[in-house]
Parts: sequence; structure tokens; C-alpha cells
Amino acid sequence: MQLRTLLNLTRHSACVQLGSLKKSPQVFSGWETRRVPLSRSPLCFLLPRLHEHLALMAESEPLPAQAREKRGCPENEEEDTPSKKPRVESDHENGAPPQQDEEEEPEGEASDGEEDGETFANMMKHGLTELDVGILKYVSAHDGFSGILKERYSDFVVHEINKQGKIVHLDDLSIPAEAEEVPVAEQQPKESDVLTEEQKQQLGELQLFKNKEGNVSIEMMDDTKEKRTLVHKAIKTQFPGLETKTEEKEGRKFIVAYHVAGKKALAAPRKHFWPKNRGSFCHFVLYKENKDTMDAINVLSKFLRLRPNMFSYMGTKDKRAITVQEIAVLKITAERLAHLNKCLINLKLGNFCYKNHPLKLGELQGNHFTVVIRNISGTDEQVHQSMTSLKQTGFINYYGMQRFGTTAVPTQQVGRAILKNDWNEVMDLILKPRPGAEKEFLVRCREEWAKTQDPEAALKKLPNKRCVEGQLLRGLSMYGKKNIVTAFGLIPRNNRLMYIHSYQSVVWNTMVSRRIEAFGLKAVEGDLVLRGTTAHVLSAEEAESHTIHDIVMPLPGFDVIYPTHHVGKGYRELLSADGLDIDNMRHKVKDYSLAGAYRRVIIRPSDVSWEVIQYDDPRISLVHTDFEKLESKPAPVFNKEGKYRALRMEFSLPPSTYATMAIREVLKLDTSIKKQTQLNTTWFN
Repeated sequence: MQLRTLLNLTRHSACVQLGSLKKSPQVFSGWETRRVPLSRSPLCFLLPRLHEHLALMAESEPLPAQAREKRGCPENEEEDTPSKKPRVESDHENGAPPQQDEEEEPEGEASDGEEDGETFANMMKHGLTELDVGILKYVSAHDGFSGILKERYSDFVVHEINKQGKIVHLDDLSIPAEAEEVPVAEQQPKESDVLTEEQKQQLGELQLFKNKEGNVSIEMMDDTKEKRTLVHKAIKTQFPGLETKTEEKEGRKFIVAYHVAGKKALAAPRKHFWPKNRGSFCHFVLYKENKDTMDAINVLSKFLRLRPNMFSYMGTKDKRAITVQEIAVLKITAERLAHLNKCLINLKLGNFCYKNHPLKLGELQGNHFTVVIRNISGTDEQVHQSMTSLKQTGFINYYGMQRFGTTAVPTQQVGRAILKNDWNEVMDLILKPRPGAEKEFLVRCREEWAKTQDPEAALKKLPNKRCVEGQLLRGLSMYGKKNIVTAFGLIPRNNRLMYIHSYQSVVWNTMVSRRIEAFGLKAVEGDLVLRGTTAHVLSAEEAESHTIHDIVMPLPGFDVIYPTHHVGKGYRELLSADGLDIDNMRHKVKDYSLAGAYRRVIIRPSDVSWEVIQYDDPRISLVHTDFEKLESKPAPVFNKEGKYRALRMEFSLPPSTYATMAIREVLKLDTSIKKQTQLNTTWFN
């Protein structure tokens, strides 16, 4: 295709053509993966980047002053980590493991450097489809339609639902009365008066200086303890991210300011006075744009000079989205947190209060989603049918594609090898060369391992030793290849457990597809329901008084029961085919002995609403965010005669469910990146 032709395309016209292909309805995904050289890009990855590479479109969507949109990879929806205790699966979040970085693939592979679109497309040739992980069925009969999912990160807005059942919003930036500093005596100078304009300029440059290794020294001419206290306080209050200490040089006293991220910063944080009648934890609402939860907490940790584990939260949130959630931090005042709003990018803190307890993973009641699907091809009647079905019937509660990774070696294969206690296979699956494109240093690392079986030599090929391959190789170099279990233990626990949870998930998806195929959307004899936290097998008579919304299916484990009909017996056959004994699910390594869990087959979202909107400008946000409301910015105005149509839907989901599976039911699409890549690359060629 000639460059001139490409210049005349917009992402929307492309999607119209795509929707008209003689294929089953598919979505043209706006997922953005990498910056792509124009001459090498498949169109699916080129179009969302045209405005960057060719300057054909105006600036990215507006953000707060000092914040610019940072375009990123497709995020993993929040994923849960089932505990080893048998229960209804209602974990901390609607997607990725709590400590897992959204930009890391589930195998934890290194992400240094950027891949171009062609490389990514080649890699996806060996990726998974929904069929590969047991996602096969729909509950509704309506026709699907195409649209653009997540063309802009503001098209996906997530609000946490706290344990009281309230949707969390950022709507107050004020400091609670009990957090205000004790007023300085009137005869003392104000904080703003103790620094000269020149000093303020120097401190401001230090605060924002990329090096962060410099310092600003302020000589105390009129040296009193009260004056020094005022200067210390003024610097910390007016310039968040800076720390101070008093130094004596040649008989003169100086207050020296350092950036908290600099190597010269003080080794330990100073102790601050904390009133006994104040709760030990400051709870606040974190509003973030296009940032992973752990990335955001790491930023706050650097500015406040805290360890990240001083923060607690109820679940992680999507990266490529606008999300709002509650965070708690130990003994940091609301005033200090509020001052960070001056220099944070894509983050905003507010709704401060003090409580005597932290937050715990899994305490949330769910998440409320506002999702925009742009440039839809469906008629108003199709949209009405699909959304009415979602509201009244719901969707199959499948584990989404992000649960299983995107590489040629799916995470569930590693999980199966762990459960089989086949550690040589575990090592081989993680380290061996694999089909599909990868970053060059990973290719070199795998080739070195295949050639020499020398962990130290292979490790030298990796610039980032924190990836799963690097951690395993480091373990092998420390403990030897005859002690793979111990070497594997160097990988963080959440990452290790993710493998076996992935295997459990593909078994669950497969068996639920069989259950829907065999019995449809009605309760039958032999199904399982929960009575409290205990599973009960339905009799034929009891089945008459239950619906599909009551039915649960187990994730395999040593402390669950299985349906007694023929589908339930399929669990044994499936695990046996994988070399596992369903009656012996305990593992020699305690961490890998999972009791199992129960998960509802059908989820019916609550608070479902939708509207079809028309618009002319593809660059505008179609959602009025909390931050825009705080800034008193007007809500989006839509042109009823606009040339583009979008579906804006809202719904709430309980923990441990995937919004992409709800959207899948509406659009009737295969949500795997492989399918999207194949479809879009085919159209490009």
C-alpha cells in the first residue's frame, strides 16, 4: 500500500471498511502496543499511531496541566490470586495478580526496549485464541457487531466499589480539619516568607531536575532552632519530594535540601509527631490515568520516602484506563499527600480521612465500569438486544485471555508441569527457545541456554535480571540444576502461583463450556450450588427451584466436590489426560497444593445502562471524569448528526470477574490478541 494512500486513512474509516468484511463480526481493537516504523507496520498497529508518526492528527486527549498522555501497551485487567482455602472465588480484583505489573506479561518476561508492530504481529501468530483456553460459548442469540475497544484510554473508566458497597469517586481535594498543621505563633514569620525568591527557584529546579543528585544549601545567618524548623518545614511543604537536614561546615550551619530519589537522600525517614487521637492510617482516593496501580504506588513511595509496602489497597486496577480506587498509608498526613498533587503526573489524590486500619486485598465489593466502544457497526436494535441480554441474563464468567499470557508457551503449560512435579519440564518451558518473535536479548539468552545449559552464561545475555527467566537462571546458578525447586523459588510467589492458577482457569473454562453445551441455561440434577461457603449437589426436585445464576463450578483442588452429572465426571478425564490424579491434588511443595474454589457460571452485571452517542471528533473524550468535574470542566457535548457512532455502557461487576468477557458477550467477538492481529493484518495485506 502506498504511503499516500495511508495518509488519507483515518482509524475510523479503516474500521468502517473492516466491519464490512465478509467475516463474522469482529472488533477492530484500538489496543496500542509499540511505536512502529511506518514502513514496517501492519495497519492494525499503524493506525492508532498515525497521529504520532505522521502528525496527521492533533494532540492527544487533553490532560491536567503538567500531565501528558503516555500511550501504552494493552493492559491486563485486574486478576485475582485464589487462596489455597476452598471458597467461592471472590478475590481482590477483576483481573491481574496484585503484585503483577500491568506491562509485564504473565510469564514476567523482560520488557526492556520496544518491539515494532511487525514483531508483535509475528509473535501473535503463535499466541492463544479463545478456543485454546476453553472460551467457546455465548448465552445470547443476538447478532454481534464491530467497534473499536479502548481506542483511547479514557474509553475505559473503572471506579472501585468499596466494602460498604459505595462507588469510590474523587470529589474532594481538601484536607480534613484534624490533619491541619498546628498554627505557628503570629509573631513568627510565615513559611512562605522564610525562603527568598532565589532559593525558591533553586529548590523548584531541584524538585524537577532529572538528575536528582544535586542539592541546595541554605546558610542560616540568624541561626536559631525555631528559624531552622521553619525553613525545614517550608521546604518540605512547598516542595514535595525534597528532604532536608542540617549540616555544619567551617563553623557555619546550613540546611541542605536533597531530592528523595537521589542517592544522597537521608538513609531513614525522620520521625514525625503523630497525635494519639488520630487514626494511624491515612485513607485517600487515588485517581490515575494510564498508569498501573503498582507504578503509581512506587511514584508515591519515592516522593514520600517510604517503602511501597507501607501502602495498602483492595485490588490492582487496569493500566490503560482511567481508574479510581481507595489507598491507605501508614502515618503520613493528608497535608503531605495533598501537596504531592502539585507535581504528580497522571495522578491525583483526595478524599482524605484517618482510620485505625489498613486496607486488605479482596475487601472490595467489585468495580463499576464505564466503557466506550467507538465506531460501532450495529443498528440501534442490535445494540438494544445485546445490552438487554447482558442486563437480564448476563455473561459466562470465563477467565479472560490475559489470564493465560501472550507468548508461544502458555502459562497453563508451566502450571501443569508444576502440578505434575516435573521440574525439568518447568525449567525447559521457561528457558527453551520458542517460536515467534521475541526481544533480541531474550532470543540470545534462550539460545545460550540451549547451547550450553550454563545458567551464568545465559544470565549474562539479559539486561534485565528481574524477569522470570533472569530470576530462574539466577536461582540455577546459585543452587544448581539438580535443585530446580529451590531455584524456581527465587521467582516471586505471586508469579509462581500464577502458573498453577492459569492451569486451574483453563480447566474451569473448558468444563463450563461443556456444561453450557450439555444443559444450556437451566439448573439440572447434579449441578452444584452454594449454601454459605459449602457446595451442595442439587437433586432433580431442587433443580426446579434454582436458576443458572445459582450454579457454581469448581476449580480443581483437594478440598472441593464436583458435579455428579456427566460433565462433572469430565474433570477426572481432563486431568487424567494431563497426567494428574484428581484424587491426589496435594503437592510435595505446600505452596502448590491448592484446595480449589467455587466460581459462579453466569454473572449478571448490576447497574447496567447504555446509550448510543454520535460524535464528529475522534480525539474527544466521551466520558466526563472525576478530575474534569473537580476542575469544573463541561461534560462532553454530542452532535446528534455526528458521523461516528459509539456505544457507551456502564455496569458493575463483583470481584474476580472480567469486564472483557462482558464486552465479548455484547459484541460476539474473539477477544484474543492473536485473532485481532490476524484479522487486521489480513485486511492490511
